[in-house]
Amino acid sequence: MATAARLGTRIDVSLLMGCVVLSLVAVALPAEDREPIASALRRSVVAPLVGLQRGAERWRTAWATSEARQAAADSVALRAVNAQALQLENDQLRKILGLGSRLQWGFVPAEALHSTAPSEDIVTTMTLSAGSTAGIQPQSAVVAPEGLVGKVYKADPTMSLVILYTNPDFRASAMTADGSAFGIVYPHAARASGAEAYMLELRDVPTRVQLKPGTPIYTSGLGGTFPRGITIGNVVQEVKTSEVWTRTYLMRPAVTPSRVTSVLVLTAQRVTQGTGNVWGAAVNADSAARKIAAAGDSLAKQAALLEAQARAAALDSVKRATIDSVRRSLGAAPMPMTAADSAAIKRGAAPGTSGVPGQTAPVVRDTGAAVRRPTTPARPDSIKKPR
Repeated sequence: MATAARLGTRIDVSLLMGCVVLSLVAVALPAEDREPIASALRRSVVAPLVGLQRGAERWRTAWATSEARQAAADSVALRAVNAQALQLENDQLRKILGLGSRLQWGFVPAEALHSTAPSEDIVTTMTLSAGSTAGIQPQSAVVAPEGLVGKVYKADPTMSLVILYTNPDFRASAMTADGSAFGIVYPHAARASGAEAYMLELRDVPTRVQLKPGTPIYTSGLGGTFPRGITIGNVVQEVKTSEVWTRTYLMRPAVTPSRVTSVLVLTAQRVTQGTGNVWGAAVNADSAARKIAAAGDSLAKQAALLEAQARAAALDSVKRATIDSVRRSLGAAPMPMTAADSAAIKRGAAPGTSGVPGQTAPVVRDTGAAVRRPTTPARPDSIKKPR
């Protein structure tokens, strides 16, 4: 073992000495002879060492600049996250400003601060940055640009506590856009996770009414808490229950409370006088459609009545002409034209009608017992002169 170690040491020393001698010889050589030898050595014997040196230099440079690159990447990622958050916040603020401009009055703007207990998995309450000093009162409706959020439960001078529609104590009277179905909105009994945790139920809908999936549901204005026409959500499907005289429908709400950052609190005057055409565009549009349909039905009925009157006038005219023809054939005078017939002719109606829709003038007929022939003057040549 010691012999092998000594032999290895001698070989290393010999190689070192040989390299030193070669180096001295290479240094002593002229420049025109030294460069080809150095190039050959770099391409052959020293090539692995040159590659290791270059790799070490690259690693050293990368290590020295890694912290700066990581800091720059973190800064860019943070700016992107902040920019996205600012964009979302700006979008919500624009929507709130648009809602406020449409309402114009009767509301108090406030910032929403969510509060969730550790045992809860969904948001059921919300704290607002405005209170009774700003005009907020308990039981005031809280809305977002998309629709209904909840109602104020407690109002302090500077802050307010809101219960959302996910709270077990929440109730709201609701209806369809055309007002054909009414019911009460409750939080969904079967709690789930994610977006399904915020589902609602529309209960106490009459059995005779069957709602289709996608039907929008609005507040009805009954109860004095929520004005008529605020969007609540859309019908998903019917829920089978043990009730016989009513139906229950599962609803998807229009607002996700966890994403709400700014809200408007409606005042009592706004609840009393309504919100106008803000969320209830579908309600008003449906009402306008019903008025248009009623007007169309009225016009159709009036046209049918006029057609029936024209047909009756035509029949009466034919009847009158027939009677006059028969009277002339019998040598009787035609039926005299009454004052009503004259007035009807002046109004453009047929004789025998009053010219007023739905009314017919009575026809005055000759009721004489004997038919008298009209007397005609005698011809002059037929009169015999006295002799």
